[in-house]
Amino acid sequence: MNTLHRTTAVTALMGLVIAGTHLIGATAAHADDVQPSVPPGTEPSASAPVAIDSNAPGLKIPQGGTLAPVKVLDIAEVVEDLGGEQRRQETNQTVMMALQSEVLFPENSAVFNAQAAARIQAIANEINQQKATRIRVFGFTDDQGSYEHGQVLSKQRADAVQSELSKTVTAPGVVYDVRGYSEDYPVADNSTEEGQKKNRRVEITFPRSEK
Repeated sequence: MNTLHRTTAVTALMGLVIAGTHLIGATAAHADDVQPSVPPGTEPSASAPVAIDSNAPGLKIPQGGTLAPVKVLDIAEVVEDLGGEQRRQETNQTVMMALQSEVLFPENSAVFNAQAAARIQAIANEINQQKATRIRVFGFTDDQGSYEHGQVLSKQRADAVQSELSKTVTAPGVVYDVRGYSEDYPVADNSTEEGQKKNRRVEITFPRSEK
């Protein structure tokens, strides 16, 4: 092989080595982008579980002792519509519907807008289905005005909602608990506009019927 052919062969071989190196590097970079097959934190633990002695005195009921009565935990299920205008919280015992004030009233007012009656009547129909006779209607505001003004406004709004409910709730002997709490008991951060909207609300709570 002459010098020219030898030089050409060496150059070609070096090109293949360099190209191979680039391919390996590219493959490794792609591997970094692969998502894990299980969510982080659910992989098997590398350490063995702590051994527990089933005969340990602390795991045994003392002589003469009894187990505590069974207690059913009251688990809350919360559903909120996409705009956050209405939130439903349901437990084994109660149903709570929270309506943002903006969907019921104009700003700084306790007079219903055009859509308010239909929303409240829908809740009243469910109260009838549950045959509830004790209904709580609580009003709340954000912390932007004075506490005293918020207390008056939140109570006026709760009164307006109770008055509308009473037009549709038909069960005899219904008892209403109507209160205004001003800025107390916020459900969101008052430092943001979105949080303030969630805090300006009226909550309607009633017991679930036994099934």
